[in-house]
Order: sequence, then structure tokens, then C-alpha cells
Amino acid sequence: MSALNDSTPHPSTGRSRAQFWILVAVFFAPLLVAFWLYYGLEGWRPAGRTNHGELIQPPRSLPQTELATPDAGKLPADLLHGKWTLVYIGDGKCDERCREALTLIRQSRLALNDDMARVQRLFLVTGDCCDSSYLESEHRGLIVAVLDERAGALRDVFAEVTPEPLEQAGRIYVVDPLGNLMMSYARTAEPKGLLEDLKKLLKYSRIG
Repeated sequence: MSALNDSTPHPSTGRSRAQFWILVAVFFAPLLVAFWLYYGLEGWRPAGRTNHGELIQPPRSLPQTELATPDAGKLPADLLHGKWTLVYIGDGKCDERCREALTLIRQSRLALNDDMARVQRLFLVTGDCCDSSYLESEHRGLIVAVLDERAGALRDVFAEVTPEPLEQAGRIYVVDPLGNLMMSYARTAEPKGLLEDLKKLLKYSRIG
């Protein structure tokens, strides 16, 4: 008599499948969290915290632009790729709001400790460039570029997502390492919100 075929799954087969799906879940869970962060689902922020950054939905891809420095030098066209970038746009004389914003992005970056190398700071100057003595003494390492007519396409993207006139907005922007403009902070935003958001983004990011 031939042996009967046993169609009942062997217990070890079931365990192997369960282990496989556990590994899949462990591998993909951080990617899913990063996806939620990136595309702006609200679940990652504590309820009621409305003073953190405003998510830009969908994120805007920034054109690669060869920005000029105040001394007529050139910055690489891929400047906004490879690192997270904190951007402030304003007049080069750097009024009180400008100084507050530049100090905030400097201190927030420093507070990231080991992760601060993943973040760069950029001041896009709209005119009256620049209070060089202040910038050199207080903000060493800050990248300064002129947002002139040659950078019109870049300027247009920032203006599109800014409800106020761009020159007077006083906003801080976050650009991801792929060159996407994905968050902004109004001048009324609570300062510590920038650091809290950055920590979460860097924790879950697999880019930059």
C-alpha cells in the first residue's frame, strides 16, 4: 500500500513562516515610519502641538541652481543635495528677526550632537548684502548665497509655499537631502519645535 500524502503543514514550517514575517516587519517598520514622516501624516507629532513646522504637501523639488556668494564666488549646483539644509531667506542687513532665526538654526544644529554633521545652514540673501562682520563673528560655517534674478526658479518655489511676501516672511525652511522643500517655520513658531522635529526626522531618515 502506498503511503498517504499528509497535507497537514508541519509545525516547523509554520514557525519558519512566522519568523520570516517577523523579519520582514522589523526591516520595513522604520521605512514605513520614515515614509509617514516624509509625506506628512500627522500621527508622528504629539496631539495638540500646533507650533511645530508646517508640512509642505506635497514636498517641492528645488531646481539645482549655481548660487552666487556675496564675493561673487560660485556654490555647487547640488548644494541642497546630500545633507539636511536649514534655510533662512531675508535681507542681508540682518534685522532682529534675521538674527533670531540664524541663531536658532545654529543652536538647533549644535544640539543635534553627533547628528549635526548631517545638517547644513544656508542664508539666502534677497538684498543689501551683507552684514559680513556679524555673520563671520556669530555664524561661522553658515553658507551665504545671493537670491538674485539668476536664482529666479529657486526663489519661485520658496515663494509658492510661503503665504507672506517672501522677503518679509522671516521663515525658516527645511530641505531634505534629496533637494525637496518639505517644511517651514513661521516667525511665530515656538523655537524648540525646530529641534524636536529635526531629531525625529534624523532618527527615522534613511537619506542624508
